[in-house]
Amino acid sequence: MARINLLPWREERRKQRQKEFGLMLALAALAGLVLWFLVNLYYNAQISGQKERNRFLQQQIEEVDKRIVEIDELDRQRARLLARKEVIEQLQANRSQMVHLFDSLVRTIPDGVVLTTIKQEGEKLTLEGRSQSNSRVSTYMRNLEGSGWMTRPDLSIIEARDGVAGLPYVFNLSVQLANPNAPRDEDGDGIPDPVPPVDSAPAATAAPAEGAAQ
Repeated sequence: MARINLLPWREERRKQRQKEFGLMLALAALAGLVLWFLVNLYYNAQISGQKERNRFLQQQIEEVDKRIVEIDELDRQRARLLARKEVIEQLQANRSQMVHLFDSLVRTIPDGVVLTTIKQEGEKLTLEGRSQSNSRVSTYMRNLEGSGWMTRPDLSIIEARDGVAGLPYVFNLSVQLANPNAPRDEDGDGIPDPVPPVDSAPAATAAPAEGAAQ
């Protein structure tokens, strides 16, 4: 004889499937939440680490900037010291030259010529004065050229002006300073020319006379 199930099994089965579906949905949501938390934690750790590296790099950059400022200041101090050293060396080198220069100015002035102004600009010396005549100025220029400490005299002004009795002419000339003891550089390459060798051949000695006069 056949059995007939009159219980609402379809309804129970549907409820069972709904429960299973709800449970799977809750597990999926929980898994998604856990996954989101882990990913968020990972990226937060990465961001935190990168921020820490950025802070370290910023500190290093600030230290380097401070060192650059210190190095620049040291370079400026070095440049100032080198400039002072160069000035001192020039003064030391030109000390004897100025003594000879003023001595040459005194020795080369002929009678009838008086200097009123002396001005130096680098290696150029400008001389202003009065003279009795044009020939006195010409003589003075020749004396300057032959002094050895001044060269290339260039007369720019000579004219008659009243004001000083016996010295009617006013002149203005310039010369280039020179040092006759300095090494020569004829080719202008900045390297002193070699000193020509001195002939050191021994002088021939006279042979003694072989016979004396009777």
